[in-house]
Amino acid sequence: MAGGGGGLAGAGLYLAWSSRARPQVRSEPISEADARAVLGVSSGAGEAEIRAAWKRAMTRAHPDQGGTEGLAARVNAARDRLLRRR
Repeated sequence: MAGGGGGLAGAGLYLAWSSRARPQVRSEPISEADARAVLGVSSGAGEAEIRAAWKRAMTRAHPDQGGTEGLAARVNAARDRLLRRR
């Protein structure tokens, strides 16, 4: 019976470790039109408007708020695309 506790401890360590491992989500290049659609901004939007739209979108898309890692990556890619243009 003494060996059973070690197996449970090992299983617990494995579960703790595996729950922390997150797959990398790679975002594909996004067009400017798609980026504007994702954030819901017009073509003439300034930096402040883009950042405010990103913040609103990220509150819904973030995995901790019920979104997914893929959706959050797409929102981030949209922000990066539009801010890089400036």
